[in-house]
Amino acid sequence: MTGLVIVFALLGVPMFAVFGALAMLAYRSGGMDFSIVIGELTRLTGMPMLQALPMFALAGYVLAGSRASERLLRITRAAFGWMPGGLAMVSIVVCTFLTAFTGASGVTIVALGGLLFPALRKDGYREKAALGLVTSGGNLGVLFAPSLPLILYAVIAQPISGEVTIDALFRAGALPGLLGIGALCGYGIWAGLHAKIQRRPFAVRELGAALKEAKWEIPLPFVVLGAIYGGWLAASETAVLTAAYVLVVEVLIHRELPVRKLAGIVRDTVVLVGGVLLILGMGMAITNYLIDQEVPQLMLDWVGARIQNPILFLVALNLFLLVVGCVMDIYTATVVIVPLLAPLAVQYGIHPVHLAVIFLANLAIGYSTPPVGMNLFIAAMRLGKPLMKLAAASLALMGIMLGVLILITYWPALSLVFVR
Repeated sequence: MTGLVIVFALLGVPMFAVFGALAMLAYRSGGMDFSIVIGELTRLTGMPMLQALPMFALAGYVLAGSRASERLLRITRAAFGWMPGGLAMVSIVVCTFLTAFTGASGVTIVALGGLLFPALRKDGYREKAALGLVTSGGNLGVLFAPSLPLILYAVIAQPISGEVTIDALFRAGALPGLLGIGALCGYGIWAGLHAKIQRRPFAVRELGAALKEAKWEIPLPFVVLGAIYGGWLAASETAVLTAAYVLVVEVLIHRELPVRKLAGIVRDTVVLVGGVLLILGMGMAITNYLIDQEVPQLMLDWVGARIQNPILFLVALNLFLLVVGCVMDIYTATVVIVPLLAPLAVQYGIHPVHLAVIFLANLAIGYSTPPVGMNLFIAAMRLGKPLMKLAAASLALMGIMLGVLILITYWPALSLVFVR
């Protein structure tokens, strides 16, 4: 089965089709009814947590299609432009923000790449540093609410452990994500000093004008985070509120998105969410077969016989997930790997929510890792640069993210302090 997955994937067959075919082959070999595969798709409609997915995705695509990113760029540039590496830090913050709302840093590259890369080059940043910042600067946005990978992980893992909820993961990702942004901004400062970028003087008037221009977008993260962290609204209710707010602001107040363009935005949202749901349904069908064949227990017995120390298990876990990030996108990996990994980690005393942050941090690095790093392909098309040149440009940022990953892995309180 693993060989078939690799062959089909190399041939370019959509992953949901690969999973569906494998599920039917597996069920046939076990004498099980094919209708179970369809039953998994039907079961998705009864998952309350999935209600948050399309609304947050819609909000992200509306923001990406408007000039909201330009207004956010102006604010952060006015606030940090006077610092060494100010524009580099601006790029990281803006890309992380947009990735958190779209759930895919590839969308961030499409929306901001044509704006940030020329701006970084014009300010004097070296091409390698500028390419790395645009390609990988927003990867850790998947750790922040309302990231779609966070929601999907909760959907997959909650039946295994009731502690893994959307609200818990939104809280857990905050501090590790901020630590990652701080480390990447440190690299931005170094890049600015190395290139001897001329600093811009701080101007209160420009900052005030930027804040006034973006007065409708500024409350957005506070609405999302405040509603969830404060316990006032469930994640699905917050998603509806977020989508409604963004639509009103960008369509009726700023009027940057004509009503006729909304059909295209809704289509893109449906394609993204529909693709995730298809992969999820087919992946869950395979997962059920594996559980029926007691594969998780066999894995537990095999690993337990060879690794007794939790620290060694965490080392092996990170190495395994980094390899997974090289060959799978984050959505596919979540559906396929989490049901097998979660019961195993519990046996080593790893908190299920802490495991979620470790998993997502690893897969965030995979966004820019060959051979299937999605950001590399999207940036190559958007910026017109060779794939391997972009991979080389991202090495420094990936090294920093690996350092952050080590801290996340061996400092559980970083992920659990807000959860507990």
